Amino acid sequence: MSSRKRPKTKAPKVKERTRSRQSEQQENALKAWLRERNITEVECLVPDLTGNARGKIIPAAKFSHDYGSRLPEGIFVTTVTGDYPDEYDELVSPTDADMHLRPDPDTVCLVPWAADPTAQIIHDCYTRDGRPHELAPRNVLRRVLSLYEGLGLRPVVAPEVEFFLVQRNTDPDFPLQPPAGRSGRPETARQSFSIDAVNEFDPVLDDMYDACDAMGLDVDTLVHESGAAQLEVNFQHGEAMSRADQVFLFKRTMREMALRHGMYATFLAKPMENEPGSAMHIHQSLVDGETGSNVFAGEREGEHSDLFMHYLGGLQKYIPQAMALLAPNVNSYRRLVYGEVSPINTHWGYDNRTCGLRVPVDSAENTRVECRYAGSDANPYLAMAATLACGLLGIQERLMPDEPLTTDAKLRGFEIARSLEDALELLSDCEPLKSVFGQRFVAAYTAVKRKEYETFFRVISSWEREFLLLNV
Repeated sequence: MSSRKRPKTKAPKVKERTRSRQSEQQENALKAWLRERNITEVECLVPDLTGNARGKIIPAAKFSHDYGSRLPEGIFVTTVTGDYPDEYDELVSPTDADMHLRPDPDTVCLVPWAADPTAQIIHDCYTRDGRPHELAPRNVLRRVLSLYEGLGLRPVVAPEVEFFLVQRNTDPDFPLQPPAGRSGRPETARQSFSIDAVNEFDPVLDDMYDACDAMGLDVDTLVHESGAAQLEVNFQHGEAMSRADQVFLFKRTMREMALRHGMYATFLAKPMENEPGSAMHIHQSLVDGETGSNVFAGEREGEHSDLFMHYLGGLQKYIPQAMALLAPNVNSYRRLVYGEVSPINTHWGYDNRTCGLRVPVDSAENTRVECRYAGSDANPYLAMAATLACGLLGIQERLMPDEPLTTDAKLRGFEIARSLEDALELLSDCEPLKSVFGQRFVAAYTAVKRKEYETFFRVISSWEREFLLLNV
């Protein structure tokens, strides 16, 4: 009896010492990194529900794993307008307790636009007793990835992020306009994939590339999309958490570079009435955790594995219930409802861009599916968690997709929500997704987004004043 108990009492101490040693080594390595670059300040970043950076700025000389590294958990139950949902007291502790932040050493990089040598480090959020905080978007994605790890699988993703450059606009009632490029003239015609149209913005894009290089971001291809001054940046494929981190940092960087050139970079899903929307397409595959081989590839040339088909079936079944994470704002549905090539149903097809689930024609080792539902306004951590969770449920339930579509998917009609309100209802009622993401997170997320929808719905638009004021 006593001999059986000894390993149980000793093992935690060994693990505790190992974790403590690893933590000390990581902290020392981070401090050495800061010293080598003469860093004076450290920005401790925490991605919030919207995908924006919250946190603190700490003098580099005082930076450690513990100094000042706390934030109230209420930052994850705050709307984009700075308000709180009615259920606030039910979603956080009565004392609005502090979360303990721990830096992820893999994310440390420079802040290229800072006047003094400054570093930025993405932090993870933990409860006081050391558990990952359930409301932190990074932890939601990590929760999904851990489920894949339990199956011996590792997701590999490659995001493509679209955005617009627009003129500076300080009046929210004034419509956005394309900015002037090097020629001094704004774009007035569609110029998809135009090299010359991209070159119009060389000064800001050169600065963007320089900043991304300084930060170690794996920015790959840059193309001009179909909208006026609409661009798309593709990231090299990699592990899901690192790609989400890079999109998070890129959006912050691109906004800053645009401001330095007298314009805005906006990731709003549908910023202009007569221009197309902006998406964040996510290419995704699964590899064997030990061998690194693509498990989507079939045994014969040109075939797909059963696991791939289950994954695809999960996307088809659960994407409608996950749309509130892929299209998180009231504006997101303007892109989906009125977008020219935005998906409106769950059909899939080979190299079919009218489908929300596009399977590129490629070699076996590059077998993947492109999920085209997320807007560029989506939180990258939650968007990746959502699409990976849908595929995971398909694997667990051994679902199968329907036949691939070879025609225009738009002709098949709507199968997804047309408003944030409807999308939130579908998410709230989906027990399998709530189990994957965590009940508390889904409750907090839906409460915050419902509050944002209510705040939006109170606003009387100029269209209503113009056409209804004296005519009804």
